[in-house]
Amino acid sequence: MAEELLLRVDAVARPARGAKLYCVAGSWLGMNEPIGFLENELERAVMAFGRMPAADNVVPIVDTLRSQATVRERRFRELLDALPAAIYTTDAAGRITYYNDGAAKLWGHRPQLGTSEWCGSWKLFWPDGTPLRHDEGPMAIALKEDRAVRGMEAAAERPDGTRVPFIPYPTPLHDESGTLVGAVNMLVDITDRKRSEEQQALLVRELHHRVKNTLATVQAIMGSTARAVDNMEDFKTALFGRIQSLAKTHLLLADQERAVEFGDILRSELGAFDDGTGRIALRGPEVTLSSQVAVSLGMTIHELTANAAKYGALSVYGGKVEVTWNVTIDAVRRTLAFDWVESGGPPVKKPTRQGFGSRLLAFVLPGQIQAKTRVEYAREGVRVHCALPLPVDVTGEPGTKL
Repeated sequence: MAEELLLRVDAVARPARGAKLYCVAGSWLGMNEPIGFLENELERAVMAFGRMPAADNVVPIVDTLRSQATVRERRFRELLDALPAAIYTTDAAGRITYYNDGAAKLWGHRPQLGTSEWCGSWKLFWPDGTPLRHDEGPMAIALKEDRAVRGMEAAAERPDGTRVPFIPYPTPLHDESGTLVGAVNMLVDITDRKRSEEQQALLVRELHHRVKNTLATVQAIMGSTARAVDNMEDFKTALFGRIQSLAKTHLLLADQERAVEFGDILRSELGAFDDGTGRIALRGPEVTLSSQVAVSLGMTIHELTANAAKYGALSVYGGKVEVTWNVTIDAVRRTLAFDWVESGGPPVKKPTRQGFGSRLLAFVLPGQIQAKTRVEYAREGVRVHCALPLPVDVTGEPGTKL
């Protein structure tokens, strides 16, 4: 038996005379020989004829190599766990064999290894919300068709019902002979990208809506201005001023991201007349307005300012304009009320015809923002009272827009 064993060993591996043999998990090999096919043959020969007796030239290194393999595996797992992406592996049958902390976070739970198949997510969906079976998902396709899958998107639903959109990168794994042994998949969370795309689409729709509304407003301004003047020069002057007012309000909205303070609208129109002597007095709390309300009130304040500059308190030295406002809150809504009071100007007479500003106060504001206005042509100066509804603020702070 010993002679037969030596003959088989000599046929597959013949260490130099005097060299030590190393025992690795039951295999015997020379000190300078690699562990490969020949060593596997030697191992089968040894296992067939029993364990060889220990000798002085035999050095067991099983524990050393096992320890090195354990260290390498631990470091590899630590590397995968440190990656921000979700990574997991399966065997050739689709059973999950490993996943990192990123995958567990994306899935919202920790599936059982060896029994969970294809993907660890609770449920899968296509980007349009259609349910996606696990055995028809990206990882299943990669394993069944033995090819890397790219360019797909899906959404994973967690046990708590939240969904996470992701891009998968399933890639088959093969052994040295080319046999499929499993697959590795990386899931990239694209939640932030999806939110950006939704926000961009919302902004585009808002832009289209605003352009449409702005063109309609300009058209209405042109028609009303044409009916209120007697010559082309007055028409041009009035039209330019009103379009400039509209542009100022839109500029305020752009600078303050879709909302604007009522006080800023007043200052943008009346600031040019404020000489520091108290000619312009503005008093009221901070009130944030939506874009629709801001545009309508911007046009209103412009018309009142233009009228005061041409015929009222701002047309003479010593004239004064005082604007006060407040916000009242009840169970269903907030109400903004402001008073425009002129004094120190020429004696006021009620106009004989209705101009653009009068029609704006009487018809446009009630239709656009449900405002209620009252105009008094007192001899000492024009007085305008306006009240309009605002959304109820859940925090109870009148300066915050919902």
